Amino acid sequence: MNILPRAIRLHLHRIPVLMLSLAVAAFGLLPPMATTTALAADNELTITIKDHKFEPANPEIPAGTRVKLTVINADTTAEEFESHDFHVEKIVGAGKTISVYIGPLEAGTYKFFGERHESTAQGVLTAK
Repeated sequence: MNILPRAIRLHLHRIPVLMLSLAVAAFGLLPPMATTTALAADNELTITIKDHKFEPANPEIPAGTRVKLTVINADTTAEEFESHDFHVEKIVGAGKTISVYIGPLEAGTYKFFGERHESTAQGVLTAK
C-alpha cells in the first residue's frame, strides 16, 4: 500500500539528481550560474513573415556566435522556413512563432527562404 500521493511518487526518482546538483553547486565544483549566463548572453534575431515576405529580408548577425532565431508568421497560411546554408527546416503555422538556434556561423552570407511561397519569401542572412 502506498500512502504518498501519486504526484509525489512520480517525482521521487528525481530527488537524487536534485540533491547531487545542489551538492555540486554548494561545494563549488561547478559554477552554478555559468550555464545560465551563457544562455542569456546569446544573441537573438527575429524575422517576421508577412504577405509571404521576410522582414527583415537581409538581417545581420555577429560571426562566430550562436544566435536564437525567432520566426513569426503573421500570415494566414503556414510557411516552411528553410535554409540549406545554415541547416534549418521548420514549419511555422499561420499566426504562430518558432525559435531555433543557428551557428556559430563563419563570416559570410547565408540564404533562407519560405518553401511554400518561394517566389516571394527570400532572404539573405549576413554574418559579420
